[in-house]
Amino acid sequence: MTNNKANTTEAGLQKPKRKGLDLERFALIGVWIVLIIFFGILLPDTFLTSANISNMLGSQAVLLILALGLLIPMRAGVYDLSVASTMNFSAVIVAIGNVQWGLSIWVAVLVAVFAASLVGVVNGFIVVKFGIDPFIVTLGIGTVVVGLTYWISNARTTVGVDRSLSDFVLAKPFLAIPVDVYYALALCFVVWYIFQYTAFGQRLLFVGQNPEVARLNGVPVGRTRWTSLIASAFVAGIAGAVFVGTTGSADPTAGQAFLLPAFAAVFLGSTVLSIGRFNAWGTVIAVYFLATGITGLQLLGLQQFVQQLFYGGALVIAVVLSKIVRSRSERQAGAG
Repeated sequence: MTNNKANTTEAGLQKPKRKGLDLERFALIGVWIVLIIFFGILLPDTFLTSANISNMLGSQAVLLILALGLLIPMRAGVYDLSVASTMNFSAVIVAIGNVQWGLSIWVAVLVAVFAASLVGVVNGFIVVKFGIDPFIVTLGIGTVVVGLTYWISNARTTVGVDRSLSDFVLAKPFLAIPVDVYYALALCFVVWYIFQYTAFGQRLLFVGQNPEVARLNGVPVGRTRWTSLIASAFVAGIAGAVFVGTTGSADPTAGQAFLLPAFAAVFLGSTVLSIGRFNAWGTVIAVYFLATGITGLQLLGLQQFVQQLFYGGALVIAVVLSKIVRSRSERQAGAG
């Protein structure tokens, strides 16, 4: 009788906690809906039009692909600061390869993605073999890649890329949504599946939570980190090819603008759906939540600087929230 009463009391205490946790998982989605309603009321003739929604979705496809690539090493607790440089490196190789080297556009894309993947190989080699903090390694390698990009392009924008790539990336919209958005969502599904249903995805999570415990349990920590950095660079190479397809050119300075938004989206995405964990669908929600806020503010007449303010503020808030959630989870685990 006493045990039953104790169990009932414990269940009664845990139920509100669980309910609160469920609400937290969808808090960002709720704020996003409020944001859409807010701008829809203020800007009924511009914000909720099909043209604006289509533009808002399509303009974030490259960023979403890049953020999903960054998500893979972040899941393993590895910061890859070279992703934006790698993306731009890939974009320049696609354009230069096609326009100046005479390669077909698809061969140029393959060469670019391969070259981008080599950046991940170098990052992983230095991080694993020499035990250096990936933050420092990827920052340094990313800077080297910027120099290579300027060297290959002669610091000039390359135009005249074969339109076949643009036709593939910017094909006729389906249901008023640009096709490149579907490519990004397909990649999101792949990343989600890997995280949820593959051994590699589970290893990423174990390594990210506690690499020492993972090593003691037989998880190849070094190999997992190395593979995650290669995967990140590979996806960044794809993002570079898509970027060229959307613009029809390659600017050696354009890629760096993607680094802060990618990190903001990944961290903000960890506060939704799977709280405290970097996850694919949360990243999608975060990318378009940020895009909604920036687009609405710009339509209200604020200048371009609002983009930096929004992304920077979102990154700081997301990191703080992620830290709070992680600390609370650790306290609850300790109490348990």
